[in-house]
Amino acid sequence: MSDQNYIPQAQLARLKSLASVGKVVVVYGPRRVGKTTLIRHYAEQADEPVLMVTGEDITVRHYLESQSLAELKSFVGSRRVLIVDEAQYVKQIGLNLKLMVDHIPGIKIIATGSSSFDLAHQAGEPLTGRQYTLLMLPLAQMEIGPTETAHETHAHLEQRLVYGSYPEVVLTDSNEGRELYLRELVGSYLFKDILQLEGIRHSDKLVRLLQLLAFQIGHEVSVTELGSQLGMSKNTVDRYLDLLEKVFVIHCRSGFARNLRKEVTKSRRYYFIDNGIRNALINNFNPVAMRDDVGALWENYAIGERMKANLYHGRNIQSYFWRTYDQKEIDLVEDVGGALHGFEMKWTRARSAPPKDWSEGYPKASFEIIHRDHYLEFIT
Repeated sequence: MSDQNYIPQAQLARLKSLASVGKVVVVYGPRRVGKTTLIRHYAEQADEPVLMVTGEDITVRHYLESQSLAELKSFVGSRRVLIVDEAQYVKQIGLNLKLMVDHIPGIKIIATGSSSFDLAHQAGEPLTGRQYTLLMLPLAQMEIGPTETAHETHAHLEQRLVYGSYPEVVLTDSNEGRELYLRELVGSYLFKDILQLEGIRHSDKLVRLLQLLAFQIGHEVSVTELGSQLGMSKNTVDRYLDLLEKVFVIHCRSGFARNLRKEVTKSRRYYFIDNGIRNALINNFNPVAMRDDVGALWENYAIGERMKANLYHGRNIQSYFWRTYDQKEIDLVEDVGGALHGFEMKWTRARSAPPKDWSEGYPKASFEIIHRDHYLEFIT
């Protein structure tokens, strides 16, 4: 992403506030969402000497895997900020970063990793009490919005539903270019992390699993049924779903219940982190007017953008869906310190009254319809 095309990233200010002596900031998230761009802009704006390296470099790995304090000090030299991009390629990176923050006075460290950067295993335990984590996702509308006029934002909405919000997609001028990029992203990069994890043998079944999920947005998912369709055990499907969440292809919502016996609690709904990835997997880039899944596209987009806005604003919010056994439902329920807010996603204007069971069970809860003529405040 060249500087003239740079879309200011919401996490840059957060990174500046977290980077501090004696701490490691771990920036993680899917591939190609702009982690390297983020740290490059941080380095350019830093007012102290910066050493920025990549874990893909064999010489860098020699030093950062050494567990030798003398070698680590020699490597950093007089620089006060060390930035390690693609840190997942460095063996025992957590232990070596711990050595540096504990024994090199005045050092600040930032490390980035794609989804395979297993924080709990590689960095988490050695850095307990010494790290902050910063999650990055495809561009949020709250980041894109300031670069557009209101007219452009309105005009680009259907494009976002079909092609999503990866930085390269947003900055590409043609739909043909967007399609090519997304097909390449799915084909070459999407599963690179998950297929490197131990014990994953069936990439074809991973794709098929995601295709099945793509057609179930807004509906509860039966793991047993998925296993039957894929010829896999329930436990294997559960494991694959968990891994797909860890590599930020999908995210999950569970059912909310507090009062009513007939509320559904044990099932889950899955959404894609990005609409473009979802559409690439099912090979459907048709415009909205030609589709019969616009409701699913809208729900996936609105809930994903809300998740990014909550994350980047630092809101402590628990998110669920709500449904009763007799099919009364609300797409999104947010629990904010015990206060409940229900949201229903509708592409076009629709009824504004919540289900009777919701109103009676949670009389203090709010309820709102989120539709295309009234959504920007909700997602920014």
